Amino acid sequence: MNSQPLARLVQAFLVMLAMTVIVFIGIHLIGNPVDILISPEADQMERDRMMSTFGMDKPLWTQYGIFLMNALQGDLGTSFVYNLPAIDVVLSRLPATLELALVALLLAVVIGIPLGLYCGLRPDSPVSRFIMAFSILGFSLPGFWMGLILIMVFAVELGWLPSTGRGDTVEFLGVQWSFLTWNGLSHMLLPAINLAMFKLSMVLRLTRAGVTETLSTDYIKFARARGLSPQRIVGVHVLKNIMIPLVTIIGMEFGSTVAFAIVTETVFAWPGIGKLIIDSINVLDRPVIVAYLMIVVSLFVLLNFLVDLTYYALDPRARRGGRA
Repeated sequence: MNSQPLARLVQAFLVMLAMTVIVFIGIHLIGNPVDILISPEADQMERDRMMSTFGMDKPLWTQYGIFLMNALQGDLGTSFVYNLPAIDVVLSRLPATLELALVALLLAVVIGIPLGLYCGLRPDSPVSRFIMAFSILGFSLPGFWMGLILIMVFAVELGWLPSTGRGDTVEFLGVQWSFLTWNGLSHMLLPAINLAMFKLSMVLRLTRAGVTETLSTDYIKFARARGLSPQRIVGVHVLKNIMIPLVTIIGMEFGSTVAFAIVTETVFAWPGIGKLIIDSINVLDRPVIVAYLMIVVSLFVLLNFLVDLTYYALDPRARRGGRA
């Protein structure tokens, strides 16, 4: 029996445990939320009462022990600002970020893979050179600057698309989604394009590099010698081999897209967890900050585990290596 998936589960558990320590200690070093939440005119007795209410009068290791026991039961604390369970506050904003990240990653894949294939198959054409030169912008332009340019051009000057907000939403499976309405889609387009720029450039260049490397292999030369059509060579042999690194990178990049949507959500006032964490940091809402970080870390761990399983399923060499 192969022990690779079990080993990955153990590693994921250890990563989560380590992250609870890092997150808890780090979040308790950034300041005292009582200084923000309580009136400056309050006396020391009122401050002590507030500290006791939030459980911050106990030693740090005791607070961590309480936090860990509660976290194992799904309780990450109560928001100081919203007076609601912190995990519920974060989860209520999570669908907005997830759908934005999914649309951005879909744009990167749908546009990036065909362009990368073209550039890999025709590397010396003027169009390929232009595409590769243009892809550099996706890596070099700051996200906030690109967002402001998109708003200035398409929202202010042309008036084609709205610049802020999420638009109309429709409830599906108990969650509000904006991609199910035209108004919601119009609000999503600009932030999704802004969020997709870096990922699109990365997918494009990764696809081009994979195609270039695969075309120089012996089995591709053998396939051409057998008289196989170029469409079959590209559609079967080339794509099959470049899909393994692409699936790995795309799966892992989804987590980073969710985590680093903060700038895009702030620029476009998109009501997701990215904007929530910025607002929570401004008021030192510790439970919400901890809940956000733990959910993002859990998402990264889950995605990495799924990517490992997908890679394991796509590449027979991994299965043979595991059995050996």
